[in-house]
Amino acid sequence: MEPGTPSFKFYDGAPPDDDIRLEVSYNKIPPIDWSKLPLSELLEGIVADDYRKLVARGEIRRGQRDNLRLVWRETSFTDPVEKREARSRICIGIGAGVQCLITMEYWPEDAGRATPVWYEALRTLELEHYVDDPTRGTTAGLN
Repeated sequence: MEPGTPSFKFYDGAPPDDDIRLEVSYNKIPPIDWSKLPLSELLEGIVADDYRKLVARGEIRRGQRDNLRLVWRETSFTDPVEKREARSRICIGIGAGVQCLITMEYWPEDAGRATPVWYEALRTLELEHYVDDPTRGTTAGLN
């Protein structure tokens, strides 16, 4: 893991020998009604601005639960260094005064390991849930 400002990067090995990278960043947003914000259009704009040579774009997928809305998409691109196909997933989530951006990049042959991580990250995503000590997790009610 590599903490940054305001993001965290997770690797499956020490860079540059990593095959899967997951990055999570966030922005606090004003406490207004964001329900009409077109997340799909925002995602389209981000993907359209990708500087890499995109090979394919998957469909936009949507999710909603409690106070969280999200959209995500997978793309394939030609890695500029390795000169081979790579995959990228990008998610925009919004809720509870926070907007997040989650990205994951991996090689096609690592999809079997990367895909469950992606779905678990989306399944467990919580916004505006403060944890005193991230190394210990939520400890409320534990003795």
